[in-house]
Amino acid sequence: MNKKQLIELLNELVKELHESEWIEFKLNFHSPEEIGEQISALANGACIQNKPFGYLIFGVEDQTQLIKGTAFKAKSHKKGNEDLEHWLVTRINPKIDFKVYEFDYDTDKHISIYVIPTAKNQPVMFLHQAYIRIGSITRKLNDFPEKQAKIWKKETVLFEKEIAKDNLTSADITKYLSTETYFDLLKLPYPSTQQGVIDKFLEEGIVVKNTGYAITKLGALLFAKNLKDFESIERKSVRVIVYKGKNKVETEREQLGAKGYAIGFEGLVDWINSQLPANEEIGKALRKDTRMYPEIAIRELVANALIHQDLTVKGFPMVEIFTDRIEISNSGIPLVTPDRFIDAYVSRNEKLADLMRRIGFCEEKGSGLDKVIFFNELYQLPAINVIVAENQTRVTMYGYKTLNSLDKKEKIRACYQHACLKYVSNEKMTNQSLRERFKIEDHNYSIASRIIKDALLDGAIKEDDPDSKSRKYASYLPFWA
Repeated sequence: MNKKQLIELLNELVKELHESEWIEFKLNFHSPEEIGEQISALANGACIQNKPFGYLIFGVEDQTQLIKGTAFKAKSHKKGNEDLEHWLVTRINPKIDFKVYEFDYDTDKHISIYVIPTAKNQPVMFLHQAYIRIGSITRKLNDFPEKQAKIWKKETVLFEKEIAKDNLTSADITKYLSTETYFDLLKLPYPSTQQGVIDKFLEEGIVVKNTGYAITKLGALLFAKNLKDFESIERKSVRVIVYKGKNKVETEREQLGAKGYAIGFEGLVDWINSQLPANEEIGKALRKDTRMYPEIAIRELVANALIHQDLTVKGFPMVEIFTDRIEISNSGIPLVTPDRFIDAYVSRNEKLADLMRRIGFCEEKGSGLDKVIFFNELYQLPAINVIVAENQTRVTMYGYKTLNSLDKKEKIRACYQHACLKYVSNEKMTNQSLRERFKIEDHNYSIASRIIKDALLDGAIKEDDPDSKSRKYASYLPFWA
């Protein structure tokens, strides 16, 4: 929000007859812990009162609701050596995307505001304790089981259906969204009237009828001309960082996506590929001037990061390019275990995924990662690696390495992914197919046998026919098959 919007918001909030479960006025700062408790209480109160946000406002007298200003600077205040905002974020669970604003209401009245999204699915806690406001007093939520039950029973509106911008005219829709892009990508004729455009967007859930028209977060995420026009999703812009070496010490360049995913996707993928180094050697299969990573795999992994991110938590899709690898990450823990990415499919954002598929930016359900692994093998690259940590999923593709330079875990991971690829292709892994994957000469079959044995001992694969006595014609399956 800009200063004008913040002043308008404050003027509206002070018109409330008194503080409530979702609004708290304060003149001065007392402690970080008090703010943490208030964030929890206001998020939970907003949920119970069917409000999209709660508000903690510094600079307003709580009895008279007169705007007097405050000395508290919420954005720059610290808790010890740590920024207060970060200190709060790390102690609130589940993570909610609250925002902190500071502005001068007039020349001598400074205001700080916390805008807190409503609790969803479960109460918001601070330091493992949930709070609620009873009148103007903050209490522990556990003491009010009927209020706690209301939060748990609350039906959640999917993120994609939430409102990104409201009170719009039909002309505003074409102002904020690239309507032409939608019809071009889906190869549909552009309607002859503005109402025809609106009707199609209403059908898709890109726009809904509310107070006037409203653009949903789905519509803004995909077709926003400028994501900065939509404050609630601005932080979901894709960030691409190119580093000079193998670590994050020195950044060479950085690009931040400004457009909706559907508008900017092709340009994003092209820019990423333009930053990737050419490989000096890619074994026997490809020319030496080929880029280090297959473009089709990069495209699929970027699309997956957009589709499967957890849009309800802080964080944004990010692509980090190092001299020896590329890391593609998104917020949220995957809904299926990484070992089953190739054969299992559960979408966190089904409407977003459906539209992304229909406009041709990713594969059909469950047919994306097999393509990634296929081209990864064709380029003779090490196996991709998926790491889930700190509410983030990160997929890493590595630059070319010789078989001898791979460690034992890398060889087992490559063997497992090869077995998965064969299985979803209705085939079975054999010593010969693994030799072809690693470009091992036939007379060195014992090298492949060693890798298979290690993968069996690790539990990554299993024998197709354990009773067979023939090692020469043995075949293998992924452990879950």
